[in-house]
Amino acid sequence: MKGKIAVVPGDGIGPEICRSAVDVLDAVNKRFVHEITTFEGKAGGEAFEKSGKHLPEETIDICEKADAILFGAVGGPVDAQEKPKWKDAEKHVILGLRKKFDLFANLRPLRVWPGTESFSALKPELVKDMDVLIVRELVSGIYFGRHERVDTQTAEDVSRYSKDEIERVLRVAFDAAASRRKKLTVVDKANVLETSRLWREVANAVKKDFPAVEMEFMFVDNAAMQLVRNPAQFDVIVTENMFGDILSDLGGAIVGSLGLLPSASLNARKFGLYEPSHGSAPDIAGKGIANPTAQILSLALLLRYTYNLHKEADAIEAAILAAWNAGEKTKDLGGALSTDEFTACVVKKLAA
Repeated sequence: MKGKIAVVPGDGIGPEICRSAVDVLDAVNKRFVHEITTFEGKAGGEAFEKSGKHLPEETIDICEKADAILFGAVGGPVDAQEKPKWKDAEKHVILGLRKKFDLFANLRPLRVWPGTESFSALKPELVKDMDVLIVRELVSGIYFGRHERVDTQTAEDVSRYSKDEIERVLRVAFDAAASRRKKLTVVDKANVLETSRLWREVANAVKKDFPAVEMEFMFVDNAAMQLVRNPAQFDVIVTENMFGDILSDLGGAIVGSLGLLPSASLNARKFGLYEPSHGSAPDIAGKGIANPTAQILSLALLLRYTYNLHKEADAIEAAILAAWNAGEKTKDLGGALSTDEFTACVVKKLAA
C-alpha cells in the first residue's frame, strides 16, 4: 500500500527518536512491500527561531496533506520557559494540532510485556500480564476552558463539557473495550463536579448500545490508588482531559518508564497524531542515549489505527520484545545501548 506520514520531530530528543521511528518504518516498507513515505515539518523552538511561530503554516499544510502525524516532542529547558523561543510552545503546538484536527480521543496503552516486569516500580506479580488502555478526552475540559487572572491574588480556570463531546469519546472507549476484555471503567469525580455527573448520565445512556461490555464508575482518587495496588484489574479506562493526563503519567511509572509509553490521538476519520508520552528531555538531547521505544511503538499504533496494518504493528512490537529478551536495552532500562544501537537491533529483529 501507499501512504504519507507527516513527521514533526520538534525539540530536544524529538529529532533523535523520530529518526529511529523512520528507520523502523523503512524496515516495515521493505519487509511488507509498502510505499509509506514521510515528509518533515518544523515545530517548537527551532520553528520559532526561523518563522516567529511555534507551529508554522507550512507545517500545518504538510500535516493536512498526510494520512497521519508522527510527532516527537516540544519544549525547552525548564529555566528558559519564559523566553519567547519557549514560552507557551507546548500550548501552541500540541493543543494547536489537537484543535486543528479535532483529535478528541487520546489512547494510551499501559502494557507490561512478558519478561519486562522488572522495569516496573511495583512488584513483578502485581504487573504481570498488565494490559490497560486509557482513553482520554483531549480537546475539552479545563485545559480548553477559560483561564483568567481575576486580580493579583485570584485566578480562575473553567472546565466545560457538552453531551456530544462526552458521548463521542465514550463510544471510542466502549468500542475498544468490546474488542478487548469487555470491561470499561469510567473515571470521574461525580461526588463534587457537575461535569462528572454529566459524564455519568451520558455513560449510562451509551451503555445501552454495548450490552456485552461491563461498565463501572470510579472516583479519580480511588482509580489512582487502584492503578498502584492492582493495575491488572483494569481493561479500558475512559476519563476527562485532566484526569486522563495525570493517570496516564502515573501509568508510566507503573510500566517502568515514560520512555515506554506511546499514544494515539484520533479524530472521527481515524486521522491521528501519534507521539510518545514523555517530553523533550533537553538535558539528554544530542547525547544519543534517549530511549526511542515509545516513539517506535507510536509508529506501531499509527500503522494499526490509521492504516489498519495490524500484522505490521504486531511485527514492530515483537521486534522490540525480542531485542529486550536478548538483553539489548538502552541505559534507562539497565542496558548499555545508545539510541541508534537499540534502533539497529529492532530493525535487525524486524527484518528477521
